[in-house]
Amino acid sequence: MIKQVTSLTNQTVKDIRALHMRKEREATGQFLAEGLKIIIDALDQGFAPQILVYGKDTDYHPLLKRAIDETIKADGEVLEVTREILEKISRKDNPQMVVAVFAQIAKSLSDIDPASNDVWVALEQIRDPGNLGTIIRTADAAGIGGVILIGDCVDPFSVETVRATMGSIFALPVVKCTREAFLADRKRWTGSVVGTLLTATHNHRTAPYARPTLIVMGTEQSGLTPEIAATCDTNVKIPMKGRADSLNLSVATGIMIYAAAGL
Repeated sequence: MIKQVTSLTNQTVKDIRALHMRKEREATGQFLAEGLKIIIDALDQGFAPQILVYGKDTDYHPLLKRAIDETIKADGEVLEVTREILEKISRKDNPQMVVAVFAQIAKSLSDIDPASNDVWVALEQIRDPGNLGTIIRTADAAGIGGVILIGDCVDPFSVETVRATMGSIFALPVVKCTREAFLADRKRWTGSVVGTLLTATHNHRTAPYARPTLIVMGTEQSGLTPEIAATCDTNVKIPMKGRADSLNLSVATGIMIYAAAGL
């Protein structure tokens, strides 16, 4: 049931390596996750790998056995490979000794029920995978409903984003949509839609957060587009008393999420 692979020309190995490219992830509907912790988090959420790869020198930890057993049970493929292959798959000199391929969890705006949670977050044109991964992890920690990506955003299933989520990519829905689709869906958000703008007069702590609240964040460079800012019920700003005149997007989004959730 476990295949031993030593050749870099193995077709499955080449297919896995190709998942570093967005076009391949979109074509196959798959993505790559690195590390036993993330894989166990996926299993805990009910997601089994389609392909599990581990190094032949890996300590046979009980959690690795669980990952192997559950992959096989789900009719997935298990490969035992050399360290050289792991380095090529991970594109790192010191790779994780266990990696896996999962099916993407595809969701659309119509799958989202705003009333199912008190707080949600939407991100417009976010481009940095580390920021997105951190925001997904923060959203999971705060127990909010999910993350909506508006417009041309970084791929939530890139290796870098998935790594930064620390497994939270499996815990809550991440929805991609166009700006036009978001604006058309706006009428379903009957609570508060709260955006962030440097020109806003409301403090983020005193804004009206009617349930369900949708927090809308733009990029660090240009903020929200006028179309999205105009559709918000309230725009707020996070006060800054020091020399810095801006915050990292993931930090600012975390502050907004916790303020809206009352945590």
